[in-house]
Formats: sequence, structure tokens, C-alpha cells
Amino acid sequence: MSNSTLYIAHQRKSDGAIQNLETHLFEVSHIAKSLAAKIGLRDQGELIGLLHDLGKYSDEFQLYLKSAVGLIDQDEDEFVDAKGKKGKVDHSTAGAQLVWHEFAKHGEIGRVAGQVLSFCIASHHSGLIDCLSSDVNSFGEDRFTKRINKSDDRTHLQEAIAKMDNTVTVRFRELVNNPEVIKGIKESISKIVRREERGDEQIIRFKVGLLVRCLFSCLIDADRMNSADFEKPHAAKVRQNGQYSEWTYLINRLDSHLSSFVANKPIDKLRVSISLHCRDKAENGKGIYTLTVPTGGGKTLSSLRFALHHAEKHKMDRIIYAIPFTSIIDQNADVVRKILEPGGTKSNNVVLEHHSNLMPEEENWKTKMLIENWDAPIVYTTNVQMLETLFGAGTRGPRRLHQLANAVLIFDEIQTLPVNCIHLFCNAINFLVEHCGTTVVLCTATQPLMNMVEQSKGALRIPPSNEIMPDVGELFRKLKRVEVLNRRKPGGWSDKEVATLAMEEAKKAGSCLVIVNTKKSAQALFQLCRDEKAAMPIYHLSTNMCPVHRRLILDEIRQRLEAKEPILCISTQLIEAGVDVDFGAVIRSVSGLDSIAQAAGRCNRNGRRNIGHVHVVNLSEERVDMLTDIACGQRITERLLDEFEKDPTRFDSDLLGPTAIACYFNYYFAERRGEMDYPVGNKVLGHDDTLLNLLAGNANAAEEFRRCHGSPFNLYLRQSFMAAAKAFKSIDAPTRGVIVPYGSAGKKLIGELCGAYEVEKQFKLLRRAQQYTVNVFPHQLEKLQKEKALHEIQTGVDILYLADSRYYNEDFGLSLTPEGKMEIYCV
Repeated sequence: MSNSTLYIAHQRKSDGAIQNLETHLFEVSHIAKSLAAKIGLRDQGELIGLLHDLGKYSDEFQLYLKSAVGLIDQDEDEFVDAKGKKGKVDHSTAGAQLVWHEFAKHGEIGRVAGQVLSFCIASHHSGLIDCLSSDVNSFGEDRFTKRINKSDDRTHLQEAIAKMDNTVTVRFRELVNNPEVIKGIKESISKIVRREERGDEQIIRFKVGLLVRCLFSCLIDADRMNSADFEKPHAAKVRQNGQYSEWTYLINRLDSHLSSFVANKPIDKLRVSISLHCRDKAENGKGIYTLTVPTGGGKTLSSLRFALHHAEKHKMDRIIYAIPFTSIIDQNADVVRKILEPGGTKSNNVVLEHHSNLMPEEENWKTKMLIENWDAPIVYTTNVQMLETLFGAGTRGPRRLHQLANAVLIFDEIQTLPVNCIHLFCNAINFLVEHCGTTVVLCTATQPLMNMVEQSKGALRIPPSNEIMPDVGELFRKLKRVEVLNRRKPGGWSDKEVATLAMEEAKKAGSCLVIVNTKKSAQALFQLCRDEKAAMPIYHLSTNMCPVHRRLILDEIRQRLEAKEPILCISTQLIEAGVDVDFGAVIRSVSGLDSIAQAAGRCNRNGRRNIGHVHVVNLSEERVDMLTDIACGQRITERLLDEFEKDPTRFDSDLLGPTAIACYFNYYFAERRGEMDYPVGNKVLGHDDTLLNLLAGNANAAEEFRRCHGSPFNLYLRQSFMAAAKAFKSIDAPTRGVIVPYGSAGKKLIGELCGAYEVEKQFKLLRRAQQYTVNVFPHQLEKLQKEKALHEIQTGVDILYLADSRYYNEDFGLSLTPEGKMEIYCV
């Protein structure tokens, strides 16, 4: 082979520069070593980084790559059809085989260590593979052994060993001969076993699976960063690589801001007290904490105060907020950015937002630089992104997992966690806290009882002393500002009746907020109220509107509320969690009690009135039968409302107090007990199972293996990682982001994206584009595509924008039907 001594990892497209394989392997191993040190697997991270691309030493891969980049002329005999071979030349199995063969010699624990390490290497392009298959056509098949036994003529292991650079060989030998490599994995697994006092095998195996995923995360991030930074070395400057402002510097900025508050009202004094308790509790050790504070108690800055002081005390790497709704991120990140990134501070150096699904799962050289890896001291993301990081498919989500180690994770409005994820979440949080040095804070006014769910499947381990507030019951009594009125009636309220009530309450209380369960109901009520031609502005809010659009509407609403002007707003539930507005009255379509409590937090929020009224009504025309969570919440709340009417003292005479909320979640979790381990049906896998099982003991696949082979499966890892990850994504019908031409700025942004070719420029533009993005469900996406209303921003870049402005409505946002005059962008 020509250029036989030049082993290439990558060639830069811009100038043809070569990154040789030796350099790539050592640089990736160095990064992976540093990242894996956070989970106590420093040497193991270095080893998998060193061998992850071992197969690239083969002639087959080198001929393929050199033909692809033009280093071999197509007239030469050695030239191969690179397009035909793309994705077909295996370069990830050789390193996995070598690691397995070396460690399997050392008995049972050596086989466990070898399996853990080889799993990461073999999976570094696909996402974690299955050990035992759960696919319908290969159920119970030993996929790991099949991969490890792949023939040498396909993996080129012996050829790669013979051609390895001497420096790589020497370091590899030093690592595999170091007994600490096997010992480190043994100690990590032993620590997991020791923490499970009940000896629940399912939970132990689940957490070992998370350990593998964490190590895999270190390899993926190291490989992707090194590859992307070689391709665009000047673009690498956007990375901070963990070099952030000192925590004390950020603490001083926050304290300076808080010191400017003047506590004129009783509620202001309570907020100051809450903030001080958070600061003081931050001195305690790492662990799981709860912050149970009524709505309007100032959790946003109080939790940040805890996090900053706690991170400084324990030398932690970052703070990550996981928030259920992008509308809350819009607001909270903006508040925090103004405090911690004052004038003169480079944007995103402190506060990073990551909450748009703009980019496809498949990565290529162009999108690598655009994918976030949460490299910032304070990150605001969604629950969806957090769960994808913990359990999602491919490499994009798992790449960020190692960033959760030695971090403060704050889950705002934790009660919104999907019920089918409860046990997965509890086990993952326990693992992060107990094995990765993480601290977790669960913030809400309606604390779910995740420490009281079924222990054998995984419940949070929260020490009783880890509630940040010293007397939650007393705090709720002091912060009570509303009265909940049970206005349900037989047959329910018609839309017309609710619209009339809303107009009356807006006139009586000066302002009124109506919150319903569906976008259809919100639009219908808005139309009815607007048709009345009332002498007050009427607003509509839903997630069909892009963040910039929602923010402008909310800003206008706040200005009118501050000016005490009459106003009426019809909204979906996006407004009820964390959005800082203060209405005179609230009407809430009956829903879960936690949602009603959140809605109540938008009423008399700042204590300007003696008491505010929250009207709970049952809408006869609202259909929630297909919305399982809402329908179940309605049933439980109706039961609780009936019980409260019979004996209010049983609930301390407070329908929104801790006693009533605890009762609600007891009922709710009891009804949904069978759904909390993430059931997966026959349509997805070909058999009934749960994600908890697939990611732990994988009992069904293991039994099928035993049935087929007459003996038990004899490897420690048996999870169906890939099947579980794909099932996790497919069940939840993931949304896709669509950039919309809202306003002149949105139209200009789309034009810039369509014309941009430099990765650095796209990086900045896509950050801005998050604010002009609406997430749509698959059926909506399909309809818009059939109408030819969506285009790619560039050919081959699977990022979509709305090309026909008729499908974006000023009142309702993105619509599936066109209105007005056609205006096309960037065709």
C-alpha cells in the first residue's frame, strides 16, 4: 500500500491537513482519562480512549479513508470505492476484542472488567449495543459474544496489533498489566453492591449499567471533541473545557443582587428567610435534598444560592437546572443571566441554555461542533434532555452523562416527571449521588413522594434532615394567599359559561387567568372571549408559539399587570409552573392537584390582595380521555375534592398544603404503580417488558437464552442497552424543532442560516434559533411536510424551518392550516 507508514485518523477538509492515528489515539485517551477520573475510573478511561480506533490501522480502513480524501488517486490499483464502503469498514471491534482477550485471562472479575471496557469501545459509533438481544427476530441472542467472536478477516485485529505504533503498544501494555485497572472496576461494582442493603439484584445490575454508560460517555465526548477540534481548530475556542469563573466570583454577584432587595411586605421577608435557609444548608454534605416552598416563594434565586455556595464548598464542576417547560427556562435563565453575566461578560460563558431539538440524532463532521456537551458552569436544560442523557439512544444524549458527575443538579417542578420514569429516575439519582459525587435538589411546592414508592424497584434515598426548609407546614401557612373554590357542577361548564365567568372575574378582580388542559380548549375560549369585544386586552398562550413570541406576550402581560390595567389571559398549562405573573383571579380546568397548586401560584402571587380566588371548574367540552396523565390526575383530584368537602380538618383545612399534596400523590402513585418501571409493549419489542428490566437483569431475554441453550447466560452484563434506549425514545413520540419566521428578526435569522456555511457561524446562529423554534409532534410534522411548508436550512443539513409564513398565526403560533397571504423564505 502506498503511504503504508502513514496511518491516518482524519483529514481536514479545509486545508488537507492530516491527523495521524497515533496522535488521535493519545489525545482521545488523555481527554477520556481526565473525564473518567470524576467517576474513579481514570486508567480505564485512558485505556478505552487509546484503543477505540485500533481497527483504523488495517489496510482496509486506510485504503478506504485515503481513497475517500484523495490521497490515493482513482487510477491507482489500491484505490477503492469509498462511497460504497462508507459505514461498512469495521474499525471499532478490534479494540474491543483486544481488551476482552487480555482481561478475560484473569478469571471472573477479569471477564467482568473486560466486558465493561470492550462494551464501550465496540459501541462508540452506534450507542451502547445489546448484550442479550431483545429484538423480536433475535430474542435472547448473545450479541456481545457474537461481536467479540467476529472473524479476524472482518475486524483485522491481528493486522492492527502488528501495525500499532510502538508508543501505542507500550502504553497499552503498561495499562493492561496494571492490576489497578481490573481492581478499579471491581471496587466500583462492589461499592454499588454494598450500598444496596436489601440486596436487590435488579437495582444492582441497573446501576452497574449506568456505570458502563458513564464510562462510555467519557469516551464519546473525548472522541467527538478531539475530532471536531482537529477539523475546525479555530472553532475550538468556543469550548471552555471546564475553565470557568470562580464560584466565589459568581456568589458575590448573586449576593450583591440579593442585597438590593427591600423587604417591605411580609411575603418579601419570607422570601429572604427562604434564601438564607438555602445559603446555610449549602454548607452540609453532598446528597439528595428537597426544597419544598409554596409557589411565589422565590425558589429560582434561593435554589441558585444553595447551588453556588454548595458548589464552592465542595469544589464541584457545574450546576445544571432541569426544567419541565421551555417557557420556564426562557424566564429563569434570563433572570440568572442578567445577574451573573452583567454588561461586559461574554454571553454563554456562565449561563448556557440547551432546550431545542434542532439537530438530528445522526452526527457527522458538520454537526459535531453544533452539539452541546454542557460545557458551562451553569446549564439550563429540559427534563426531556436530562432523561435522554440518562436513558436515550445513540451517542448524542449519552455524551453528556459524565457532566452530571461532581455537579449540582436542580430539578425544578419535579412533580412533572413522567410517571413511567419514576423508578428509572430514582435509581439513576441514587447512583449519581452515591457513586459520582453529585448533589441533587428537588424543588417544588408539590413534593411527590418518590422516597415512598416501591423499594424493590428503586425509591429515592432522601435523609429526613435533607429538607432545606426547617418547617414546611408553617411556611405554607404563612405564605397562604389564595382560597380554592370548588366550582364543579353536574354536567360540567360549557365553553361559553367559562368565558362569561372569566370576563366577570377579570372585571371584579382587575385581571383573570384561565388555564385549561388542551390547546383546542384554549383557542376556543380565546375566540369566545375576543368575540365579546370587551374593553380589555385578551391574550392567548401555548407552546405552538415560539419562545420569543411567548416572551413578548408575557412581557406585555406583566407590564399591564404591574400597571394594574384590566386584562384576561387564556393559556395552556405552560404558564402555571415557574412563570412569574400575578393575576387577581384564576380559573383552572380540573386537573391534578399539583397542577391546581401551580395555577394558584399565579394568583395573588405577591400578596397585594387580602386573598385571591382560584376557581376549579369542570369543562364539559374539553376532551382529555387520550391524555392519560391529565385524566388520571382529574380523577384523583375529584376524589380529594369530595373528601375535603366532607372533612377539611383531615387536610389541615388547606387544599394546597403539604398534607393534601401528600394524600394526592399517595392516591396517584397507588393507581399508577404498574406503570412506574416504564412498561414497553409487544408492538415495540415483540414481547412485553419494562425498561427497568431491560437495563438491569434482563430476565426475559436471559430466560430465553437459557431455554434455547439449556444453560444460563454466563456473562455479568446482560442488558439490552440499545433496545431499551430505542424503546425509551419511540414511546414518548419525540418532537422535532422547527424554526419559524416570527417577526422581522425571525425572518432575518432564517435567511442567515440558509446562507451560512461556516460551522462557527452556525454555532452562534443556532443558539439564537432556539428562541424561534416550535417543537412539533410527528403527525404535525408529517402534515406540514405534505403541505411543503417545511424546508431544510441547507441541503443535507436536517434542520427544519417554516418556509410558508401562512402557517404561523399571530394569535395562536404555528398552525396546521394556512392563513393570509403566502410569503416564502429561502427557497
